[in-house]
Amino acid sequence: MPFDLSNKLVIAVASSALFDLSESDAVFRNEDLAAYRAFQRTNERKVLEPGVAFPLVRRLLSLSSGPPLSDTIEVILLSRNDCDTGLRVFHSIEQHGLRISRAAFVDGRNPWRYCSAFNASLFLSANEKDVTSALASGAPAGLVLPSTYQDTSTDEELRLAFDFDGVIGDNSGEAVYANQGLDAFHASQKAQAKIPMPAGPLHQFFSHISSLQQKEQSYQRENRSYQPRIRSAIVTARDAPSHERVVTTLRYWGFNADEVFFLGGISKLPILQELRPHMFFDDQLLHLTPASPFIPCVHVPVDFGNMAAGDHLPTTSAPTPSGIIKVDQGE
Repeated sequence: MPFDLSNKLVIAVASSALFDLSESDAVFRNEDLAAYRAFQRTNERKVLEPGVAFPLVRRLLSLSSGPPLSDTIEVILLSRNDCDTGLRVFHSIEQHGLRISRAAFVDGRNPWRYCSAFNASLFLSANEKDVTSALASGAPAGLVLPSTYQDTSTDEELRLAFDFDGVIGDNSGEAVYANQGLDAFHASQKAQAKIPMPAGPLHQFFSHISSLQQKEQSYQRENRSYQPRIRSAIVTARDAPSHERVVTTLRYWGFNADEVFFLGGISKLPILQELRPHMFFDDQLLHLTPASPFIPCVHVPVDFGNMAAGDHLPTTSAPTPSGIIKVDQGE
């Protein structure tokens, strides 16, 4: 039978996100494709240094190697390289002990086109054009930002932090704020406090993470010594009274986050420095730029025009809590 990806958390990662390709990228930009290919062949056995997405990938694969999350996570390499020059990446994967065996090499084409074929709920790349075109086409994608973050191999916990609007939920609220101001934003969110928000670009990814956390919690109830290794946080610029719609939306989806911060315009950086996430996802560079030198950061560059109107909530089997107005598909 074919290998089934339908019930797994699948992360598609470009080699530019997984490894530091600055040296080879400089050859490509300053010389030509032939020189780049020659450089990669010459250095084929030279192991690439970890990139921004490496801490996330290493921990996800470690989680999937034993109970309670055995075989629940798959990481697939999606590379703009051809198979020949891509050998250096696979050799580096092997030398770093990463359990990645599946890949697509597309020789300069857009690798994100294969996200749906692999059932990927997240595509990470350092190629801005790939990420923006992926998001414009509805694929869940994020741009890894340069960072000097140094991972600690003894830290096995996986900590993920998310902005809410434009990431987990859609960005229609941000569109109101951008076009009409803060007072109009608060008024609109207060009026819709019991109406769940439509899904954002990384809704499916957050859904998978929430599901994995629930499996860990269930396992812990029967194995008291087990300590869950995934922690999730929402770090949003919302505050009261706009906070209630976030809670409504999380309840509707059946999601839980370990920590939620409603900052109301306070800088996110001090919170992130204390959280020390292995990946922080936000759609606004003003929050990411101060943090990216210290924390692995991912930009989800969704325009205010995208998903601001006419989008629908995802199908969910979660019960609708009392008081929440359920919005059916198609409305």
